[in-house]
Amino acid sequence: MRTSTRIAGVLTGLTLALGGAALTAPAAHADVTACINQVERELQGGEAPDSVRMACYVGLTGDHERCVSGLTENGVTDGTGATACRVAVN
Repeated sequence: MRTSTRIAGVLTGLTLALGGAALTAPAAHADVTACINQVERELQGGEAPDSVRMACYVGLTGDHERCVSGLTENGVTDGTGATACRVAVN
């Protein structure tokens, strides 16, 4: 077998293995939880209301501006809202 064919085979196998790992990655729920936890640390008032949870979910979908505005409507500062929404996407 030629070296170039072996390299191509190894790279193909590696691509398939990494692609499979991406498909079996943990669910995005952890990202929403991280967003909610960020907000709860600032509010220090116990469990976040459903409106905060929904704003974090919106952040997960990639709508950063709507996520931040949803959080600031719930008494979260702009800085914490931006950070929480960024965490939701990651």
